[in-house]
Amino acid sequence: MLITISIAVAIVFFVLFVLAVRKGQYDDSYTPSVRMLFDDELIKNPEEIKKETTEESNTNTNQQS
Repeated sequence: MLITISIAVAIVFFVLFVLAVRKGQYDDSYTPSVRMLFDDELIKNPEEIKKETTEESNTNTNQQS
């Protein structure tokens, strides 16, 4: 029974993989390799940073309670 279930799960994953390849999900092989070079160039507005910091501290406080 376990072998049948594992084969069925493997077939489902294989079909999903084939569908993803056909839809072009894996076509862009260049962008991921250079994305790390440009991540640091994005500079946030100081107000956005303050807002994010406030939200994170509120979330941490709520989780500790």
